[in-house]
Amino acid sequence: MLLFCNMYHHKTYTVDEAQLKLQNYCAYQERCQQEIRQKLKEMQMIPEAIDIIIVHLLEHNFLNEERFANTYVSGKFRIKKWGKHRLTSELKKKDIAKHNINLAISQIPNIEYVAVFNTLAEKKAISITEKDRWKKKKKLADYLLYRGWESHLVYDKVNELIK
Repeated sequence: MLLFCNMYHHKTYTVDEAQLKLQNYCAYQERCQQEIRQKLKEMQMIPEAIDIIIVHLLEHNFLNEERFANTYVSGKFRIKKWGKHRLTSELKKKDIAKHNINLAISQIPNIEYVAVFNTLAEKKAISITEKDRWKKKKKLADYLLYRGWESHLVYDKVNELIK
């Protein structure tokens, strides 16, 4: 018996089925419009249907970019220890409005922001085994800049920690 799989066969969805599927997708975790659009394209939905579904999700508050930005910033800051530059850049990649990005970032208390930065920098400085002072400074600075921390904070801290 010969079995074959047609790789071009995709399940098709009605607008109502897709809408329900996407409501569950949004209810599970905050999403941005870009993620929803991508998911609907993967489901082979036509552009008109995609627009109808996105409007429905927005109207029924399954999709809310301000809420998404707040959740994203909070999670990435607390879990991945990202700085404001990285948070802003990643949200821009997701086509989040500048207003929502600024609002979300302004929710991070400055005291907590500086405390997280200091702890991260100090832990990383201890873990770098490089003996050459300048190479160690570069490694620490590169690490912190990659994570999106502001350069004035980074260079001041690097010079404070590595003498």
